[in-house]
Amino acid sequence: MENTGYTTLTRQSGLTREMSVLANNIANASTTGYRQEGLVFSEFVHRVAEGPSLSMALGDAQTTSFQQGTLTQTGGPFDLAIEGNGFFLIETPDGNMLSRAGSFSPNAQGDLVTMSGFRVLDAGGAPVFIPPDAKDLMIAPDGTMSHEGRAIGQIGLFQPVEGDRLTRRDGVMFQSEIEPEPVVEAQILQGFLEASNVDPISQMARMIEVQRAYEMGQKFLDTENERVRSVLQTLIR
Repeated sequence: MENTGYTTLTRQSGLTREMSVLANNIANASTTGYRQEGLVFSEFVHRVAEGPSLSMALGDAQTTSFQQGTLTQTGGPFDLAIEGNGFFLIETPDGNMLSRAGSFSPNAQGDLVTMSGFRVLDAGGAPVFIPPDAKDLMIAPDGTMSHEGRAIGQIGLFQPVEGDRLTRRDGVMFQSEIEPEPVVEAQILQGFLEASNVDPISQMARMIEVQRAYEMGQKFLDTENERVRSVLQTLIR
């Protein structure tokens, strides 16, 4: 295969990956706490011995948008949304994870857990416990929980250490390479949930652009293949 074919194939591969990312974003447009993903294309330039250099594009770096999502009031006592930068710290079998999805509820043991049953951690890194008789639980903006005017714990808010790298492990969960640190600027809103920050309209528009770009590349490959076949048929006559 000639250089033009290799170059086009790498482009097609990147467009296929971007299409998958866009489709996943659109599918999670209504998922609480979901963060929109994107794909970054990089260029690899190689100078050959003779002739011009060879350039190939590669879509291999995914990005995540942490822009604030819309806050929707639910009235649920254990529905929590974060206003500002910060994450809830969730205990999972694979280690502690960061998440913006705040749809919680107490389990049979009284631990505050996610929809998947993972325990939410407090400011000190311990599981959050909800007393069985706490029917009128109040949660302050700093995460302090109170029952009948008495503080009974504090839900933790954390943020990645500067320079740390977050890796998406689940649709709404991220794992940090360094132990996250407490954050004080953010606030917790009780009775609210943060919606996905996906912009469906822009994602659909981008999907159409990617599809057209892919079709154009495929037509080029078909034309190039036909050209090579025609040359070979001419040579073997």
